[in-house]
Amino acid sequence: MTGADLLAGLSVAGLLLPEAVAYAGIGGVPPQHAVAAAVAGLVVYAAIGGSRFAVVAPTSSSAAIVAASLAELSPGTPEYRLALAFGMVLLTGAYFLAAGMARFGNLSAFIARPVLRGFGFGLAVTIVVKQLPLLVGVAGVGGSPFLILRELAHRVGEWHPYSAATGVAALAVLFALKRWPRIPGAFVALVLGVAASRAADLPGHGVQVVGVIDITGLVPGLPDLARADWARLCALALPLFMIVFAESWGSMRYFALRHNDTLDANRELMALGAANAAAALVQGMPVGAGFSATAANEAAGAASKLAGVAASVALAAMMLGAGGLIANLPEPVLAAVVIAALAHSLDPTPLLALWRIGRDQYVALVAAVVVIAFGVVDGMLIAVGLSLAAALQRFSRPQVSELGELGDSRNYVDRMRHPEALTSTGIAIFRPMLPMFFANAELMLAEIGARLERQDAVQVVVLSLEESSDLDSTAAETLIAFDAQVKGSGRVLLFARIKDEVRDRLARAGAASLVQPARCYRSVADAVAAAEALLR
Repeated sequence: MTGADLLAGLSVAGLLLPEAVAYAGIGGVPPQHAVAAAVAGLVVYAAIGGSRFAVVAPTSSSAAIVAASLAELSPGTPEYRLALAFGMVLLTGAYFLAAGMARFGNLSAFIARPVLRGFGFGLAVTIVVKQLPLLVGVAGVGGSPFLILRELAHRVGEWHPYSAATGVAALAVLFALKRWPRIPGAFVALVLGVAASRAADLPGHGVQVVGVIDITGLVPGLPDLARADWARLCALALPLFMIVFAESWGSMRYFALRHNDTLDANRELMALGAANAAAALVQGMPVGAGFSATAANEAAGAASKLAGVAASVALAAMMLGAGGLIANLPEPVLAAVVIAALAHSLDPTPLLALWRIGRDQYVALVAAVVVIAFGVVDGMLIAVGLSLAAALQRFSRPQVSELGELGDSRNYVDRMRHPEALTSTGIAIFRPMLPMFFANAELMLAEIGARLERQDAVQVVVLSLEESSDLDSTAAETLIAFDAQVKGSGRVLLFARIKDEVRDRLARAGAASLVQPARCYRSVADAVAAAEALLR
């Protein structure tokens, strides 16, 4: 373990403690269950996961799902409700493990990088805004970031001066310490916050503090639930699985893209499954790669997954050795730590870069807005829909190039971009620029047909299918119909760079004559030579 990992671990531990307390309050469980989950999640993920920045601990979104799920169940004793919560976490881990073993991780590829960048920015804005009521000491404020900001503006007269001063002072310390990355700013802020609370009697002036965190009652084991309880929890654990995966994968991919790291989605599913199973066994909350903690780990200079192990050890040591002192930690300091951790993720530079290149900027912008407006789950679902819609829109456009040869090089390029490229008289060469499938096959071949109508001298048509590794039934039928159209116009259709899978598909579709050796060639140059021979 390097010194950078140790310092990053201390910094992350200083952030995780206030986050754990805050998220436990959201989930309606005592804070020790969030701390235990963080300790277990960090260690297990470090052993199995692949991201060097991911901090797997309780998150605000998963805590909100737990609270909403418990509200749907019949009331019972606090112990029974806690057992239900831990059972839901255990089933969530089982869902992750099942998805990983089924190799469902490839589905994550449908989330485009611009969408992830917009998601990351929108999530950072959401988390920061939701800390503002704690920072200024105003209770009863919630909802979307827009509603929170409006409510805070209307209730500006209710801002608690001591709370606001404490939060602003903590922010000033945290931002000042960013000049020295090796100093664990979050940890320093916690120490100073506890010291100020005791010295100035901040609770006596109305500043809310964390209170006692009792870890003595945590006994590892399976939740004691009846079979009917497990059956009910199976349905409730599914949205929890979705939210943890959405938030975790978005955070992991966001920081992997920033550092050109590679991730295996199936491995991450297995790691998150094992981490949640371990959290449930120690009576912990659900865990995932939260954006704020992961951002703090990256900003602190983590070099490997061992930073998470260091954070786990530091967090456990703080609870065992300084639990009484932590009870005096002011809640505005908790909010300041979270805000400072996400400050650099509010940088819009990655989004502005998309505007400079003129591609995908609206997709990223909408992804950011929907996360802010509708929350993480709905925002991610809408963002995935945007990714799919953008892909379908792009693939469904009839992009076709007409090719010509550069001199005698046997290199065939787009004549629109290279006017010097030429073709032999009587020959036209076309290349669909996208794989042919049901949504674009008719459009692209219709585009080629329209161009042929304007080229009366063409007698042989060469169709290069290098972009298509296979054909669905619609594309195969459309290609067979196109051959009949070309033949009906008195022309001959030849294929270049046609894959074996495409030939097999056409043969099985009843068009064996279409793919006989005299009509199919490995290169455009060979197909052109065959066309020239037909014209002699």
